[in-house]
Amino acid sequence: MSKKTACYLLLSLLSVIWGSSFILMKKGMFSEDGTTIFSSNQVGCLRMLIASLIMLPISLSKIRRLSWKNFHLFFIVGMLGNFFPALLFTFAETGISSSLAGMLNSFTPIFTIVIGFIVFKTKLTSKQLIGTVIGTLGIIALVHSGKRASLTGGWEHICAVVLATLMYAISLTTIKNKLKDFSSFDITSLAFIIILPFSIIGFFLTNITDTFKFNTRASDGFFYIAILSIVGTVLAVLLFNKIIAFSSALFASSVTYFIPIVAVLIGFTFGETLTFWQILSMFIVLSGVVIANFSLKKNSG
Repeated sequence: MSKKTACYLLLSLLSVIWGSSFILMKKGMFSEDGTTIFSSNQVGCLRMLIASLIMLPISLSKIRRLSWKNFHLFFIVGMLGNFFPALLFTFAETGISSSLAGMLNSFTPIFTIVIGFIVFKTKLTSKQLIGTVIGTLGIIALVHSGKRASLTGGWEHICAVVLATLMYAISLTTIKNKLKDFSSFDITSLAFIIILPFSIIGFFLTNITDTFKFNTRASDGFFYIAILSIVGTVLAVLLFNKIIAFSSALFASSVTYFIPIVAVLIGFTFGETLTFWQILSMFIVLSGVVIANFSLKKNSG
């Protein structure tokens, strides 16, 4: 199997995993009748704690590769690529649908191109620029169509997703440009050992133990959070970092263009609203990524 084929297969698998993560967040927070099980911060902290503990044996075996010279880089990957977005996305889904959250995740490649160009001086071709403009127009249309379809969410919920995608872009450009000498396994394990102390603090500050004691549906919510942590976090991050190592930061970030398709289909299955304008906007975004990514040179970063 060629590296190119492997990249596309990994990208497809990751799209399915991350696309289903949005409904898992929702299921972890709310029961079938809409009552709250875990708060958004509880879900985010618990998700990161479980993932960090699963990775801990591996993280400890790799910790010798962590030094004062590269600590800040792994801190960026751990906190901006995982911890803070986990909190931001769950907060966002207290006001918007999982489908819309998945759609808005498409901001990541746009920020990736901008950060790569401004900070890391990555060359930008005319086709990448055209694709970025088309994708941006699609995202703007997506935001407005999604906002009209949302019954409870405000702009703060939409902005939370946008901020999370900016953090994702900073993280993945850091991986591609500054952590080339580390394997995807090293990057993931070292990032999660940095997250662990913050996850433990969050566990106690958000009173997760009280939820387990007093909420009779806590076990139901925890089931979905556990799947989200193991598959949607640990496995997904390993796959994501592997794609970055195999290809480019922009190609890896393009997973967020395909995530909406999965998120929308799953959300629709669970009764979430889907409008014609959301579908049209999503296809405009997808056309942007096709133009941007298929113009990439083989050695583009």
